[in-house]
Amino acid sequence: MSDQSINQIQDDIIEKFSMLDGDMEMMIGYLMELGEKLPEMPETLKTEDNIVKGCQSKVWLVADEQEGKLYFQADSNTAITKGLVSLLVSILGGQKIEDIMDADLYFIHKIGMNRFIGTQRSNGFLAMIKQIKMFAIAYKTKIENEA
Repeated sequence: MSDQSINQIQDDIIEKFSMLDGDMEMMIGYLMELGEKLPEMPETLKTEDNIVKGCQSKVWLVADEQEGKLYFQADSNTAITKGLVSLLVSILGGQKIEDIMDADLYFIHKIGMNRFIGTQRSNGFLAMIKQIKMFAIAYKTKIENEA
């Protein structure tokens, strides 16, 4: 994970997508490439408990807290969805819990994602974001209770 802020990483993603000139096929291809770069998730974590509810595809997502930052492992059974979850992991992984909770994920609109992923996937993508924010809230509560 990098030392970049959530917004710096989003800006990098926006820049990379803007080079594709709104070409839907190239954007989807790039998204699938991003998914291929996602680190392998151990099969032992691909359980019913770790499935993101509200996704049409299967998406597994787990979080781990270290020194006030959250790190994610994720996978999906479809290439495009795996690309979507990899975007979120690259933006929000390794960030401070509070920053994740407060994150404004403006890259979604800037790259015109809704145009090329469709309504079903958009709903699933929002479910992934919600799950990540829920992890952040849960870890924040856990840390406050231990303090």
